[in-house]
Order: sequence, then C-alpha cells, then structure tokens
Amino acid sequence: MPTPTRRIGVLLVNLGTPDSPQTGDVRRYLNEFLTDGRVIDMPAAVRYPLFQGLVVPLRAPKSAKIYQQLWDAERGSPLLYHGLDLQKLLQEQLGDKYVVAFGMRYQKPSIESALEELRDAAVDRIIVLPLFPQYAAASTGSVQEKVMDFVKDWWIVPSINFISTFADDPGFISSFVARGKAEMAKHDYDHVVFSYHGIPERHVLKGSFKGYCQLGKCCNTYNKNNRYCYRAQCFATSRLLAAGLGLRDDQYTVTFQSRLQSRLRDPWLQPYTDEVIKEFPAKGINNVLAFSPAFVADCLETTIEVGMEFKELFEEAGGKHWQLVPSLNSEPYWVSAVADMVRSN
Repeated sequence: MPTPTRRIGVLLVNLGTPDSPQTGDVRRYLNEFLTDGRVIDMPAAVRYPLFQGLVVPLRAPKSAKIYQQLWDAERGSPLLYHGLDLQKLLQEQLGDKYVVAFGMRYQKPSIESALEELRDAAVDRIIVLPLFPQYAAASTGSVQEKVMDFVKDWWIVPSINFISTFADDPGFISSFVARGKAEMAKHDYDHVVFSYHGIPERHVLKGSFKGYCQLGKCCNTYNKNNRYCYRAQCFATSRLLAAGLGLRDDQYTVTFQSRLQSRLRDPWLQPYTDEVIKEFPAKGINNVLAFSPAFVADCLETTIEVGMEFKELFEEAGGKHWQLVPSLNSEPYWVSAVADMVRSN
C-alpha cells in the first residue's frame, strides 16, 4: 500500500481585534482580553468585577474612537487583514505539504476555529507560531495555554510544537533591518528608539529562572538563564537590530510603552517611552526613527500610539522629525523568514 501523504499544520496566532470600531464590539474585545488571568494576574474574584464592571466600561468608548482612526474602510482591522495576508502568502510559499491557518487569541477568527481547520485537514502534526517575537506569559504563554485547552478534548492529539520566541531569529532581525534602512535612506536621524510593549515588572520576576532576572544588568547578555525573560529578549532584539543598522550604543534607546500603571499602581518595565522622548530635544536629539519590534503587524500600538501620539509628544517638546518604521506585515522577506522558521521546526 502507498504511504499516506503526511501534511504539517501551521497555526499562526496574533493577539486579537474587535469585530468593528463600534463601542459594543470594542467592549466585548476588551472584556475578553482584560479578564485573561495571564494578562491581569490578580484573583478572578477581583479581576472580573474590577475590569468588567469598571475599567472596560470606562475604557471602551475611548478605545472605540482610537480604533475608528485605525480602521480601513474596506479591509477593517490592520491586525486582521495583515494576518490573513501573511497566512495566504505563507501557504503559497510552503506548498501543499503544509496547511496554514490563522487565529486570534481574543475574538475572531478564533484559535478554536483555526485548530478545527487543521484537524479537518488531517494534519500529521501542528507547529504553533504566536506572532510575538519576545516571549511573555501574557501573550505567547496565553496562546499556548488556549491551544492546549482546546486540544485536550480531542480524542486524537497530534504532535504539537510551539515556536515560543523568535526575538533573535536572523530572518526576523534582517526583515526589520531592511524596513529601517529604507526609512534611513529618506532622512538623516539623530537617534533611534526601539519601543516595546510594556509588562508589569512582577511578570518578569515571577518567571525568573532561579532568581536570575533582577531587572538590571542581567539583561546585558542573552543566555540560557534569561532565554524567556521578556526584558532580556527586548534588549537582545535591540542589540541585533542596532548591529544590523550600524548603530553605536549611544545612538539608540530601548523603551517600553502601553502601560496600565495608572490603574494597577505598580511599576511596569522602564524606561517609559512617553517620558523618554519628551527629554530628547533638550539633549539635542531632534530627528528620531522609531521601531516597534514587539509587533510584526501594524496595529493600534504601532500606528496610533508610536506613529501619532508619540510624534505629537516629541514635537510638543521641541522635536523636529519623528518617523515610525512600518511593521513587517506581509512583506516578502518577512514571509520568507516565517517560512524558514516553520521549516526549521
């Protein structure tokens, strides 16, 4: 008898997006996102009433207005359509021996529907790629937990391999370097900012391997002891990007954005992007190129927060030119980099 054709399933997962920029849809998205115990790591008895009863109702109308600025009239949410574009192009590049599915951790298309698509295709094994370069329990860890929560009910569970981090992946680094060089060719910059999504400091300390992570110089090297330390990965990515762009240490700064500190009253990873950039003009830094290397697709945190809000802060402080480097989205070199990661796993 001929040997059955063996196919590999690939599950791409990104964070999520509301179905529309209307307040009701944004509220549903925020309710699911902000009640995830890996995102807000407080007891459920406190988390649910606090966020569903107070934080989300207050935040949803404001977030909806921001999503309306981001929304494409024809294609909708950039995080969704860039993900679908990546899925299509990756499928074309990998060929018929692979089945590529795409899901979101929160809202639609769901991880469950993407896994069912792979199960229906009778794949021999599944490679799960959360589209977060740097591992964090609140992002990659949450995706991994959700995947396992679904497949535990399958009678037959295929082999599953998670690509948990690609913070130092050569293809990922070279793709962002190419994006950066294209922008640097258009303008002269005094300084480069690598702005990463922030997480509470306690998340780093909770995941510290035998107490290795101390939120200090321990992140100056990337090794087996801090392989899954989010902060160490951010600095490792930044060093590699700086090397690829030909930057000296004094020509770039690593910062963290999107904190919820005002509500949760505990420190997030520092330095904070919004505070750092306001000091640049006084230091003679007037032309800044900004990267968001924690995101591989443009979204609210890149286009709006870094591209628009930080630009306004910088200019109000006296800065002259602020430019966001577009994310990788579905650029050909990024599609090839993802294909290489899949094949090597």
